[in-house]
Amino acid sequence: MLLHIMMIGLGVGGLLMGGNWLVKSAARLASSYGASVLVIGLTVVAWATSAPELIVSLSAALQGSSAIALGNVIGSNIVNIGLCLAIMGLMFPVKLSWNLIRREIPLMIGAGVLAFLLSLDGVLSRLDGLILFLCFLGFSLLVYILVRRERRQIVASLERYEQEEGLIDKQVNRLREVGRLAAGLTFLIVGANLTVDGATAIAKTLGISEFVIGLTLVAFGTSLPEFAASLVAAVHHQSDIAVGNVIGSNIANLLGILGVTALVQPIPVTPNSLQVQIPVMIGFSVLVLLLSFGSLIGRWKAAVMLMCYIGFVALTFVGQT
Repeated sequence: MLLHIMMIGLGVGGLLMGGNWLVKSAARLASSYGASVLVIGLTVVAWATSAPELIVSLSAALQGSSAIALGNVIGSNIVNIGLCLAIMGLMFPVKLSWNLIRREIPLMIGAGVLAFLLSLDGVLSRLDGLILFLCFLGFSLLVYILVRRERRQIVASLERYEQEEGLIDKQVNRLREVGRLAAGLTFLIVGANLTVDGATAIAKTLGISEFVIGLTLVAFGTSLPEFAASLVAAVHHQSDIAVGNVIGSNIANLLGILGVTALVQPIPVTPNSLQVQIPVMIGFSVLVLLLSFGSLIGRWKAAVMLMCYIGFVALTFVGQT
């Protein structure tokens, strides 16, 4: 048991280190080739922080642990809202733009509903995965079109954030950054394998289902990069980036990561997932929408989200006993 816990600890450490290197190296390389900070922030950085979820889910599916793959996506979305966004709100009042409330949050809810509808037959097939991934490409195109309309405001915001985080470097050693990018990907892959193997072993030892382990422990570990990025943005009073990272990551998890994983390996969906976990995930998304009116998530709203998350985790484990 201790060995397996150490495996998970090393795996999560690899995910964090790999994700951090991947983010910074990819951003520096993109900027050195003349890509705008807008494109870097909304594509490279956003995908890099979601890379742990993608690699863990793919690794789990390929190893025959599809329950961990599905639980990781559902759990990561719940963690992003019930824990990451809640902790940010407890530390700093989080302001939400009207565009985020009327556009991105409803899209997140819609992505959850789509995943639920495609799961009703008890499996996310390769066709379902293709539908989800095509929707993700459509969402990415929509974001690009909308971003161009709001270019000046967003560029100025991202420039301040990325300059403070050292993501822009005029004198970029491309060879060094390629090496660090490759090292980051290696750490992500090794960390994902260690995390999946350790979590699977613990699940079997304790008699806890792989789905529950993926829903809680693995999901928390793979959500740490998003939490770190959003927390840094919140500290620098970039609420749109902080919340946008959470919402965008959730959409990417449902459409992009779940879509790609199902394309590689169809994912069985249990009746319990359909009746409980997926509706709870959608419920957390709706909760964000309800609490976002007033354009501010303060301490009491954050406390509500955190209590809901704690209750969800407690009931999940109680249901296993």
